[in-house]
Amino acid sequence: MSVDASSPAVPSFESRVYGSLLGGALGDSLGYEVEFDSLAAIRARFGPAGLTSFAQLDGGSHFSDDTQMTLYTVDGLVEALEWANDGVAADEIACLWLAYLRWLATQDVAVSSSAPAPQPRWIDSQDVLKHRRAPGNACLSGLATGDMGTVARPVNPDSKGCGTVMRSAPFGLIPHISREAVYKLSSDAASLTHGHPSARLSAAAFSLLIHNIVAGSDIHTAAVDALEYVSAVPTKAPELGERLNAALRLSAESTTLGPEELTAALGEGWVAEEALAVGLYAVLSTGGSEPAEHFRNAIAVAINHSGDSDSTGSIAGNILGAYYGEKCLPADWLEALEAPEVIRGMADRLLAVTTG
Repeated sequence: MSVDASSPAVPSFESRVYGSLLGGALGDSLGYEVEFDSLAAIRARFGPAGLTSFAQLDGGSHFSDDTQMTLYTVDGLVEALEWANDGVAADEIACLWLAYLRWLATQDVAVSSSAPAPQPRWIDSQDVLKHRRAPGNACLSGLATGDMGTVARPVNPDSKGCGTVMRSAPFGLIPHISREAVYKLSSDAASLTHGHPSARLSAAAFSLLIHNIVAGSDIHTAAVDALEYVSAVPTKAPELGERLNAALRLSAESTTLGPEELTAALGEGWVAEEALAVGLYAVLSTGGSEPAEHFRNAIAVAINHSGDSDSTGSIAGNILGAYYGEKCLPADWLEALEAPEVIRGMADRLLAVTTG
């Protein structure tokens, strides 16, 4: 285990929010560049170490559906909190469903006539979010039904893709709510598109991991506590525990796994528990003399493999941004990031309803 980066000073809550959302977008953007490439193709294009910096890219960078859906998760939560701050009870999951339907409208997908027509919000006017960036099939098909999926009546009952995990960091960024509330919000929101227990519990474990970090835990302790919590709920997904325990165990070893060993041990990240395990391992198995070096090293491990590189990169970036705050975000990477003002704009809106 290498996490240290010289015992950083405790970041402010605001810095953690900006750090997590921007960090996730950075990891997503680099990972999206190689998402569908084999490891051999990545090395042929970028060299033996793979893709390790935006400076290696010929053109501009783009974030994927991972960042799009993360920001729409923020917007659904913001809308529910706006209602609550006005003294009006709101169904948080309904607000999230409407937010995801507004995201779906940007993806050129036919939606059932039974689906409601949500009122537009600020996020919907941002042209950069209207591109189709390899969205997950279950996210598209689950929302296109026009039915609001629930734990009891799930859409895509057998789907366990990582589309639930990669969008769930914002649930851990809401201050002053209980672990029980974080668990329920994230697992119920996952059911809007994915019905498999591992998809729901992996999203909940990730949200709780972020929640624990924001509350002051180190990353390893936060992960152990999150896993213990989801392991104790009635719903069971044994594969989640197997993958996360493997990530925790392997990250304690003195050497970092190579890409081939990593995917053999934890998977390629296409399904929920694998994506979370790879992202967590990348964070815990690396370090640096200062936070930005740790961030660079972790993202390199998270994305250079023959798998779902944008999702594993996004998860690693979310975690480190929540832990260190903005100071871990490499300045040259931020300069290359697509539409940082939109990401900051959504962070501002979350902060306004939670701290204002």
